[in-house]
Amino acid sequence: VHPNVSQGCQGGCATCSDYNGCLSCKPRLFFVLERIGMKQIGVCLSSCPSGYYGTRYPDINKCAKCKADCDTCFTRNFCTKCKSGFYLYSGKCLEKCPDGLEANNHTMECTSIVHCEASEWSPWSPCTKKGKTCGFKRGNEVRVREIVQHPSARGNPCPATSESRKCIVQRKRCQKEGKGKKNREEKRKKSNKDESKETRQESKGRAARRQNREQRENNNKTQPKKRKAPNKEQNLAPVDTAH
Repeated sequence: VHPNVSQGCQGGCATCSDYNGCLSCKPRLFFVLERIGMKQIGVCLSSCPSGYYGTRYPDINKCAKCKADCDTCFTRNFCTKCKSGFYLYSGKCLEKCPDGLEANNHTMECTSIVHCEASEWSPWSPCTKKGKTCGFKRGNEVRVREIVQHPSARGNPCPATSESRKCIVQRKRCQKEGKGKKNREEKRKKSNKDESKETRQESKGRAARRQNREQRENNNKTQPKKRKAPNKEQNLAPVDTAH
């Protein structure tokens, strides 16, 4: 072992020096060089920092630097996140997205252009005028549809979601709501009154019939039975017609 190399290192180093820091790492750790001013210091980490990707070799695991326009990468030629001002597309960082794609400033990626999509039209509504369906001959009817897919920034805009057209119907007179309600209330009261009157009459009739029946029964109990008068023809003496 070189006199400047020590094996009693800290921070995951297998071997180190006072001047250069870690020279080798313990198993499964990544070796990476960090620049401090004009000096580079070796450190051992469990994962590579942002802007680096890890490679494993039989004797050492190293962190290599991503390309200049790449913030994080899987390999040197496959970026997973670009630096500001670049858009990610198929592992590459581009200043401008290819034709047929658009730049998404939220995800900083090149994405497909999405056009607006609308549903089918609904059936035409009943012919109305000022919210009413009576009292007119010419009115309007409408139909609507919904947006099922909103467009992206460069996508085709959405069409109108409603349209109207003129309509002609047979004029019919509107019934006043207050008058109709009043008539219904009067009919209901009259019906209830008639039912109550019939019920009272039926009750009076039953009471009268019951009272007459009771009176006849009382008269039969208190009045003595009449005796039959003797037959006058039986009491008359025979008349002698010989003289």
